Amino acid sequence: MQHRVVVVGAGFGGLEVVKGLAGAAVSVTFIDRRNHHLFQPLLYQVATASLATSEIAWPIRSLVWNRPDVTTILASVTGVDAERRHVLLEGGETVPYDSLVLATGARHAYFGHDEWEPFALGLKTLEDATTIRRRILVAFERAERETDTEKQAALLTFVIVGAGPTGVEMAGTIAELARDTLPRDFRNIDTGKARVVLIEAGPRVLGGFPDDLSEYALRSLRKLGIEVELGRAVSDCNADSVTYGDTRLATKTIIWAAGVRASPAAEWLGAPADRAGRLQVMPDLTVPGHAEIFAVGDTVTVNGPDGRPAPGIAPAAKQQGQHVASSIKARLRGDAGPRPFRYRHQGSLAQIGKRRAVIDFGWIKLKGALAWWLWGIAHIYFLIGSRARLSVAINWLWIHARNQRGARLITQGEAQIDASGVAAVDELATADALRRPPAADAMHAPPTPQ
Repeated sequence: MQHRVVVVGAGFGGLEVVKGLAGAAVSVTFIDRRNHHLFQPLLYQVATASLATSEIAWPIRSLVWNRPDVTTILASVTGVDAERRHVLLEGGETVPYDSLVLATGARHAYFGHDEWEPFALGLKTLEDATTIRRRILVAFERAERETDTEKQAALLTFVIVGAGPTGVEMAGTIAELARDTLPRDFRNIDTGKARVVLIEAGPRVLGGFPDDLSEYALRSLRKLGIEVELGRAVSDCNADSVTYGDTRLATKTIIWAAGVRASPAAEWLGAPADRAGRLQVMPDLTVPGHAEIFAVGDTVTVNGPDGRPAPGIAPAAKQQGQHVASSIKARLRGDAGPRPFRYRHQGSLAQIGKRRAVIDFGWIKLKGALAWWLWGIAHIYFLIGSRARLSVAINWLWIHARNQRGARLITQGEAQIDASGVAAVDELATADALRRPPAADAMHAPPTPQ
């Protein structure tokens, strides 16, 4: 019987494991609770109406259709029976394994304030992105009809909590949406006067970047009209406002980009974890006491060559996936010795707005228009398939030239925004937030905790 490999999670790490096992004498079972692989680095562009969902996500089955050794299962994993070597699925089914790879990713964390989740929307899944897009677009639609100036101001105030790459990119794109794309579409409001407020508990934006790039990002954000609040932690979020420091700000749209928490993989195994719930794996990415179980991506914490944890970004997850696939194949050849993982940092990138970005390759740092073009080329290159690359490139060129974003669609009944529809909008968004499941691997490292 062939060696049975089960991969849980179709994010960057999990997909790389499956790709790396092509041609090996194994049978692979690929399990995910969604039917698609998601390119998370561009998820914020779906949330801000720049791209459509189909441009950054691909059906898992279409990615492995030519791999008869791979069986794909759409299911939710509820646990792992490490003694019997079975993965437990919702509904009582089990899947046996000889080698198990956990690539179950992470979701947003509220640092002990989970009650904020219905009001402060996180961004980890397509469902998150479309919910945020609806909330943003509906805010403008409701402001167009609102006659009370205070209520209108709250509708036109957009707050992003956390100034890591995701928060900075989201803030910049919302500002450009309001100032460049929407003004000619509305008659009763000036969308260009919308407030975009970026709140960060730490002392600077893009805390993982060098100081000079962080300073450039801060100046660029303020040139876009974004209000940046540094060194002020959020203490409350509700349906009508956010409180940070001693300031209460009325707003109807709060986006949470301040931290992540790993999936419950460590709980499934009773294994050690850090404060964010990430599995503390061995240097070869195996779970302590279980050499047959590997974990990759946002599921784990593992130190790089400099002694610091490898960042929670896509290149790290992909490298870990490649390492695990190589280790499994080595074991099949009879080489059972541990193979320590060595992370190779390939650079950090963040877009600030149109024609503005920062890149840190370590040996060279770039900022401005050149960095923005390289940022775009790099992201297009890592998309899957020529169709997606061409579609995204055309969309970006159109936005660059005409300031038009074609994905400004309000779905799931939120177009009904009369007196009764307003309540329905808020209830729908709340329900979406409460039922959000864990997500797959992320591109960006977790922003500074609030």
